[in-house]
Amino acid sequence: MGLSPVRLNHAVLFVADLDRSIAFYTELFGMQVIAREPRADAAFLRLPRSGNHHDLGLFGVGPSSEPKRRGAIGLYHLAWQLDTVDELVDARRSLAEAGALTGESSHGATLSLYGADPDGNEFEIMWMLPRDQWGAYENQAPIERLDLDAEVVRWSGVHTAWQLPDDAVTDRS
Repeated sequence: MGLSPVRLNHAVLFVADLDRSIAFYTELFGMQVIAREPRADAAFLRLPRSGNHHDLGLFGVGPSSEPKRRGAIGLYHLAWQLDTVDELVDARRSLAEAGALTGESSHGATLSLYGADPDGNEFEIMWMLPRDQWGAYENQAPIERLDLDAEVVRWSGVHTAWQLPDDAVTDRS
């Protein structure tokens, strides 16, 4: 049998200036630094509502490293899920105020904002529609204009932070 992960546990990014990146993720995302490893010029951060040990690792590599250029082989972006569409409104404002908002779109089953950290690492802040509302988007991922105001009217107060379905956890003994 092949691998059967249940979700991505954490991401690790190489950054030019560790302290600058820590400031970005703690101030904008509200992450908490849970550990530092000075020998590796690294820090490990946790999201405020996470039950995870750490959600993001940052490893400083210094300013002489070349930034990844868009379209190069490698990671395109990380996606951070919010619990309500209302949080997406707050996220849009925070990203814009930080000068980090780079775009937004609807993908049918998900509504997304895009941004970049000080090193140009791209990320997505998204909200997922309730699974029973995916409909035609069950097997599609279009890129359409996001009308966040209309989506808030439709979905305000609906919580969809993903949990494992009962049948996703199986006895592997």
